[in-house]
This record gives sequence, C-alpha cells and structure tokens, in this order.
Amino acid sequence: QVQLVESGGGLVQPGGSLRLSCAASRSIFRLETMGWYRQGPGKQRDLVADISSAAVTNYADSVKGRFTISRDDAERTVYLRMNNLKPEDTAVYYCHAYLAHMGYVNGYWGQGTQVTVSA
Repeated sequence: QVQLVESGGGLVQPGGSLRLSCAASRSIFRLETMGWYRQGPGKQRDLVADISSAAVTNYADSVKGRFTISRDDAERTVYLRMNNLKPEDTAVYYCHAYLAHMGYVNGYWGQGTQVTVSA
C-alpha cells in the first residue's frame, strides 16, 4: 500500500552534483529510519547513507564528506545531495524506508533511479 517514489537521477560529469529525492505515500504511516542504497553492475546492493527519525545520520566511508542525507517529515521526503561525483558512484540508487502503523513496522523500497558519472 505504501509507495516510495524516487526522482533526480541522471548523467553527470565527474566532479558534478545531483540531488535525489524519495517521497513516501500514506500519511497514516509514521516515518522511521530512511536511507539510500546503491547497486552497480555485477555488484551487491550496499548502504550509502541513512537517517533516523531523530535526524541522526550514518554514511558509508566512500561517500563521507561528499554526500549529505536529509529529511523533511512534513513533505514525507528523504533527500541525498551528492557532490564531487566520481565514476565509481555510478549505480542504481534505491530509497528505503521503515514505516510504522498500529505498533507494526515494515520496510519498503523505491523503484530505483540510475546515476551515471562519466565524461
């Protein structure tokens, strides 16, 4: 019933920037930890960053100092600002969120958005 809709992917040159967005439907579901994962061709899906309901953040070492995760609970949206992009950042980026309702917590995935970093 819950949908996570991603946007903001695309093609960018090395050193460039992009901002990804992920919006959650169903306002009766309380937003808990939300995050971004990525999966390159032939690779595992790995955590990029996440942010708790208290706005505590966590980043993969490979993106520290370059990426910033944030959330706007009024808009039910999580963002990922990506600066100084490198070719190794090329991947499909997936939004993930834990949502709670009536004492139950479930995890949900977005559809994925392609980020390509190339000259």
